[in-house]
Amino acid sequence: MSEATPVLQARQIVKRFPGTLANDHVDFELRRGEIHALLGENGAGKSTLTNIFAGLYRADEGEIFVNGTRTEIGSPRAAIQLGIGMIYQHFMLVPSQTVTENIILGLDEPRFLLNLPQAEKRVAELSKQFSLQVDPRAYIWQLSVGEQQRVEIWKMLYRGAQILILDEPTAVLTPIEARELFATLHSMSAQGRSIIFISHHLDEILEIADRVTVMQKGKVTAAGLAAKGMSKNDLARLMVGREIVFALDKARMDPGEARLKMENVRALNDRGLPALQNFSLEVRANEILGIAGVAGNGQRELSQVITGLRPVVSGRIHLGAYDLTDRSPGHIFDIGVGHVPEDRLGTGLASGLSVMNNLILRRYKQEPIARGIAINWGAANRISRTLIERFDIATPGVHTRVGALSGGNTQKVILAREISTRPDLLVAVHPTRGLDVGATEAVHKLLLEQREQGAAILLISEDLDELLAISDRIAVIFDGRIVGEMPAENADMEKIGLMMAGTKVDS
Repeated sequence: MSEATPVLQARQIVKRFPGTLANDHVDFELRRGEIHALLGENGAGKSTLTNIFAGLYRADEGEIFVNGTRTEIGSPRAAIQLGIGMIYQHFMLVPSQTVTENIILGLDEPRFLLNLPQAEKRVAELSKQFSLQVDPRAYIWQLSVGEQQRVEIWKMLYRGAQILILDEPTAVLTPIEARELFATLHSMSAQGRSIIFISHHLDEILEIADRVTVMQKGKVTAAGLAAKGMSKNDLARLMVGREIVFALDKARMDPGEARLKMENVRALNDRGLPALQNFSLEVRANEILGIAGVAGNGQRELSQVITGLRPVVSGRIHLGAYDLTDRSPGHIFDIGVGHVPEDRLGTGLASGLSVMNNLILRRYKQEPIARGIAINWGAANRISRTLIERFDIATPGVHTRVGALSGGNTQKVILAREISTRPDLLVAVHPTRGLDVGATEAVHKLLLEQREQGAAILLISEDLDELLAISDRIAVIFDGRIVGEMPAENADMEKIGLMMAGTKVDS
């Protein structure tokens, strides 16, 4: 194979799902030793294409070549045997096993006798080679999210992967961990490995990528463009076909009365361990308070105790004069709390039901949708169509199954349902995670509109750019406690990153 031969090449790939042409005669080329970014809006076909490369899907039409040889990738095992490894945004690790045990899990060799010390030695060698520092004997549950990601990369390298596909790899990392990841990826590419990098963070693309391919509606609209010399606006126009406003016009507002008050709240996680420890904060009307932190430091439990999904061990939670502590989710909603959960399809929506059914979930007991003990489906239809138009939800119709929509549109369904009830407090958890730049812009505008209309918003996000863009104040959570707070307009990203990692920083 000559140096000019692509290590991975797709020709005229077609993949259909019921009612959807996900990949429409797609061509793609990955060169040896390059980092190639794959961009596109939600539903553009990126994940479908990379899942075909990883052996999770089979193309209906087209050809795939690995190192110049036409091949069939019929399973993830076949992809690994061809040197292709995919690292997903949601890690596939067994928490109760060690780093090394996770790395060798599922391997054919050794078949009868496990030589764990030898495997640990090999893992340690990989650690030194690529500066991926993690204790091979540590248990997964003991590791930070960034360290768990390194384990996922190790798994692929241990299996001999020469082509790595990374899907939103920085979504759960601190800025420091993201820089460490980029250094590792540059080291890998310098040693001849090739990387497909999927991200909605355009700054990351400009920093890490050698070339860029853009997809829209299942088709490649820009193939293998050199990333050098491009701007964020250039990439955004290629993705969505229009200008994107990155610096939103955030009206200066004076905070109103305190809406949410939490006083010395303690709560446990699912394993019965402390998740929130003497946690106190306050969010006011006309204000967005952003919560920054690495995943697993109490953010999930924070949103759940406020919305009634998790009991409080001690302390009190108030919405104005109302005591929310340990009240039911239904009661908490009735007195004015909206919730945009992090798990859209698991907690936020009933994915098997229609768009209309999901839009009326908060209203089915209220007039005009409620008609005695029955539902006025005519009113439900009218209200749903109004919300679809107002929130620009792209759906074939009100009866479309909500689980069939793209990530951006499922998020708009949740926001439409929660915001249309005019809540006094909105708890928004990772509201733009995994969304493209166009959908992210739309969500940010909706949150700022609610702020201007008097709502108090608690925004929990691991995207510091998002927090800085739309928050009024930023508080940093670590190990279940608020360890620092500052106005967003003069926040120092380096200080925030250090606090996220548990380092004390002088104000």
